Amino acid sequence: MNPERLDERFFSQDAVTVARLLLGKTLVRVFPDGSVGRYRITETEAYLGEADKACHASKGRTPRTEVMYHKAGKIYVYLIYGMYWMLNFVTGPEGSPQAVLIRGLDDLRGSGKVGRLLSVDKNFYGEELQNSPRMWVEDAPELSDFETAARVGIDYAGEEWKNKPWRFIALR
Repeated sequence: MNPERLDERFFSQDAVTVARLLLGKTLVRVFPDGSVGRYRITETEAYLGEADKACHASKGRTPRTEVMYHKAGKIYVYLIYGMYWMLNFVTGPEGSPQAVLIRGLDDLRGSGKVGRLLSVDKNFYGEELQNSPRMWVEDAPELSDFETAARVGIDYAGEEWKNKPWRFIALR
């Protein structure tokens, strides 16, 4: 039996819920040479809409954040420091800009490293996970062995928002 590909229904939940539920799921990447990578999601971070001062959408709808306002299950990528593509999945109801950042796969930690491992670039922006021939997430048993922590690299958001325990880390 093939594992089920997660669809829009799964990603339509709020970002905090999806970030937790993604732990242990399998991210599948089909590379341009035809090789297939299968990776266990081990760390995520939730960004919960315009009220969340750490979320890109806190400044409103822009060309960069446009996809976050679309239906759930799309890929949101952006470049930081001119060299690292960050991989996010759009969550929540359409019109409510939320996303989950993928921070760890298997033993690899760091969102920039994840983007490099997966060869992510701007061409993934807006791609639908449930239909993509090159990236999707497959279901796996829910993990109960995880910890939460503050999100990383968002000091600009202020004490309340930077200290939200919306980073989820698998312990096994």
